[in-house]
Amino acid sequence: MTASPGNEAILLIADSELNADMLYAAGLFVPDPFTFLQVDGRTTIMMSDLEIDRARAQSKVDEVVSLTDYTDRAKKTVNADPGLVDAVVELLREREVKRVSVPNGFPLGYADKLRDRGFAVASKEDPFWDQRPVKTDDEVAAISNASRHTEDALRMAFDILAEAAVKDGLLHGPEGPLTSEYIRKRIHVYLLERDCIAQHTIIAGGVQGCDPHNGGSGPLRAGEPIIFDLFPKSTKTGYFADITRTVAKGPVSDTFRRLYDTVLEGQEIALSQVRAGVDGRDIHGEVERLFESRGYETGAKNGRMQGFFHGTGHGFGLEIHEPPRISKVSQVLVAGHVVTVEPGLYYPDLGGGVRIEDNVVVTESGCVNLTRVEKVFEL
Repeated sequence: MTASPGNEAILLIADSELNADMLYAAGLFVPDPFTFLQVDGRTTIMMSDLEIDRARAQSKVDEVVSLTDYTDRAKKTVNADPGLVDAVVELLREREVKRVSVPNGFPLGYADKLRDRGFAVASKEDPFWDQRPVKTDDEVAAISNASRHTEDALRMAFDILAEAAVKDGLLHGPEGPLTSEYIRKRIHVYLLERDCIAQHTIIAGGVQGCDPHNGGSGPLRAGEPIIFDLFPKSTKTGYFADITRTVAKGPVSDTFRRLYDTVLEGQEIALSQVRAGVDGRDIHGEVERLFESRGYETGAKNGRMQGFFHGTGHGFGLEIHEPPRISKVSQVLVAGHVVTVEPGLYYPDLGGGVRIEDNVVVTESGCVNLTRVEKVFEL
């Protein structure tokens, strides 16, 4: 792991349940803030008595030291009861560190206290760990494992829709009208039983799908596109999957069939162009040109955005959004990037939208598609 060159040490103080940089560095889940220090390539974490034995068994760092030991040392130099930063100061002084590089989100209070004690603190722009966007084989395997569970959850949900009856324009199951909430709950329980946590899952039918981050609510209607966007995280590894499919049950209009086919064509074009050395902006531009050539305009209409108004894709891993982007912003793809490819078209006036999303690993000659779940519009 490398961060900013020219700094004598790298310092993080955070928990690893929510902070992906700390999880990447330490390699284990810890719910409370702890300290990571890297000096001359050697990595150390300072842990409480509660966590130290587990950290020694599970972490991937070179050394685990006791927070209690350094707190006891700090008692000799501070008047009040020493806190976490006082223990960090003792660790830095022991390692003869005078300057630290920290993430952009490093707590300001900690930084101020370290500066007051004579340390130089410099933040580094994201990504903090330079190699995090480039995934190892183990990381790709972790993402693939989460993807398999996600795909199975999608298939389970599609089976429910396929078996639904159409009554008065609504989809009905054995217990009555099918709702976004019911399908989402079934998906969440299914994934939880497979050690994945899903939050904010999108089951958005009809015009609700025209807001790409609308989770969806209420009864699902026959003949309307329903956007399923699942992005669960593995509780074992911390890695995400991120897959979207759009389906419909019941009589589907030619308008929606054409919309779906155009988005699918746009995704296929994007997938064909993903490879190392290609600028994501160029890929995004190709998708935009296709949609425009098919007559699908993008812009504000009646106070709402319509058309293709988000990026074609983004990186992901320990966070659901990581560099790089495939969008209007110039970012060159590198072998080992794991990115989504997810064009979409959304038209409130038509009453629905379509988005299709796969996950791919960028290679020198193209990409490897990690997503296996079928792309079928009409169930």
